[in-house]
Amino acid sequence: MKKKIALVGGSGFIGHNLAISLKNQGHDVFIVDSLSVNNLYSFKKEEVENKDLYKSILNNRIDLINRNGIHLQIQDARNYNSLSQYLSSINPDVIIMLAAVSHANKSNKDPHNTFDHSIRTLENCLDIARGLNKKNNFCHLIYFSSSMVYGNFNSESVDETANCKPIGIYDTLKFSGELIVKSYNRVFDLPYTIIRPSALYGERCVSRRVTQIFIENAVQGKDIIIKGDKNKKLDFTYIDDLIDGVELIINNKSALNETFNITFGKSKSLLDLTEILKANFKGIKVNFTEEEKFVPERGTLNISKAKKLLGYKPKHTIEVGYVKYINWYKKYWEENFNK
Repeated sequence: MKKKIALVGGSGFIGHNLAISLKNQGHDVFIVDSLSVNNLYSFKKEEVENKDLYKSILNNRIDLINRNGIHLQIQDARNYNSLSQYLSSINPDVIIMLAAVSHANKSNKDPHNTFDHSIRTLENCLDIARGLNKKNNFCHLIYFSSSMVYGNFNSESVDETANCKPIGIYDTLKFSGELIVKSYNRVFDLPYTIIRPSALYGERCVSRRVTQIFIENAVQGKDIIIKGDKNKKLDFTYIDDLIDGVELIINNKSALNETFNITFGKSKSLLDLTEILKANFKGIKVNFTEEEKFVPERGTLNISKAKKLLGYKPKHTIEVGYVKYINWYKKYWEENFNK
């Protein structure tokens, strides 16, 4: 069924990939993004490693959005009146809330900015969705949380019933967001779905996730740096599998008012990642440093609920997905930065 879908914060890593896929499925897709958080405008000001590479990738995202005929509204989601006016003019069936500072270390270093771009934007989306839901009898809000809300895993795998004990500012705000979303459902009967992804990787990511940094160092002939224990495990999830899960949520009434782990469902170690890199790059050296503070010990997320209620079936082991990502990066680097 064709739907109008608004992605707030939708030009980011998850958002632009999701928007393109939804558009290709025949949905009417609209992106709202200020381009100022981990995006084009922020990289004009910030001094970060591989800045020119990131600016190139971000421009590539915008080009893909335009080529796929997706409307991009450059709008600060913190501005309630402007956001309300725009979303009301669209009258979406689904609002996907992606706006946030999506990096735990940045969140801990700059909590004010994180609150502003995570909670203020969520509050605005919820209140606008509440009004649209009352007007149309249905507006489904999908909130992107994080596997970090669980804190330190107390078992080899965790399901959605596990007691959440977030540690840092990023994960605490994400869990707070979940509670606020649920309260809007109780008080205003607003339909919602909460998604908890984990260790995402894939094409056109500039969030400096470990999977991304490893490849960037490898294509430039630099050493791979592992922070903390090389045997530390994460539930690495290829972007296409996450997108499949979101699409199932949009099209399935069983997803309403539920929380889902949308991951691959089997953790792998950082050492496993480096072995894949060694098979694809010659002469890689791996060094070790101390782990950053406030990073929880994680592992596998149980995806049985998503499989049962949604029919979710992730396809990409890291041996498949990470190699696809490596091949894309090699080609992009060769075409744009190795001339």
